[in-house]
Amino acid sequence: MMMFDLPDDVKNVQEMVRRVANERVASRAHEIDRSGEYPQDMFDLLRELGMFTLPFPAEHGGMGSQLAACVAVEELARVCYNTAYLLIVQWVPFGAILFGGDEAQKARFLPGLADGSLRGALAVTEPQSGSDVAGIRTRAVREGDAYRINGQKIWSTNSAIADFVLVAAKTGASDSTGQINFFIVEKGTKGFELGRKEDKLGARGVPSNALHFEDMIVPAANRLGPEGKGFKIVMEAFNQSRPIIGARGVGLAQGAMELARDFVLERQAFGQPVSDFQGVRWMIADMATGIEASRLLVYRAAALVDAGKTGTELAAAAAMAKRFATDTAMQVAQDAVQLFGAAGISSEVPINRYFRDAKVLQIIEGTNQIQRNIISNTVLGRPRTATARGSR
Repeated sequence: MMMFDLPDDVKNVQEMVRRVANERVASRAHEIDRSGEYPQDMFDLLRELGMFTLPFPAEHGGMGSQLAACVAVEELARVCYNTAYLLIVQWVPFGAILFGGDEAQKARFLPGLADGSLRGALAVTEPQSGSDVAGIRTRAVREGDAYRINGQKIWSTNSAIADFVLVAAKTGASDSTGQINFFIVEKGTKGFELGRKEDKLGARGVPSNALHFEDMIVPAANRLGPEGKGFKIVMEAFNQSRPIIGARGVGLAQGAMELARDFVLERQAFGQPVSDFQGVRWMIADMATGIEASRLLVYRAAALVDAGKTGTELAAAAAMAKRFATDTAMQVAQDAVQLFGAAGISSEVPINRYFRDAKVLQIIEGTNQIQRNIISNTVLGRPRTATARGSR
């Protein structure tokens, strides 16, 4: 399903978000990155605009459009990666509970996530396993109507701000291989300790922290999905949201190219505008081509989600979109820094921020090596040896 023109309702979202991004967000981007402080004013702005349910069904106040969500993220990421990120860290727990939670959990958490009175976070990655989800060691042992959880997480983004964290843990006896579930762990739960904040290269405005769990008791009512099966349900929901990560790459690359374009149009060298040099013009041409190709991949993957596609077709399309768009963002940002010359490495010049944020995109939400595993599995089938892990 290929789209070459946006539907009118999505165009309306695009125009509104672009206007807000230019008028109210762009001027804050540098300070958010410089200080590394959580941008509560930007969260309040998104809340005021009612954007926290955009990709979700109308009964929850949304448009039910993954395409609209991608367009919104793209427009925000064009001027401020961190403000775009605020939408995503709100959408992730919403989607997890919507697709994996029972009616009581939905009634308890979704209204607050929708209106911004609640914030959530996700905790999957561990020090020893990284992208290897099967290597999770955090353990949830059933004790009557509750689970005792022990373990630790790293890189849990938004957890310092969140009212609850979705924690991935293996269930079953401590000496068993176990299967994975998510558990809703609420702020203030005894045995739940927030660890140190990471000093990050990019994405600095939304904090990422380590988490520690020591004999933490969580009610069984806070488990998402059936025991041993909830993780798979929630991960399928995350698969449907992966085009949004690609949209961040499209927006970031677009913003970086626009900065580079304006710079070379204004700058003189050797008696002529820098924009007249053929080598520079070719660099800009390559940027524009990569961005447009990325945009089409992202929009196609989002359209597949909106059409109800699941399984291998969606997984491959989403992986291609995420991989290509974020690699393009890195290449465009790198070339833009080169065009800026010495100014490009100054922390006072915006392109420096785009370069650092682009690197983050290649790693988060499944590294681009993981995305290549997903893509190659659809072309070649899964490896016949046990050596290729992480191809979820």
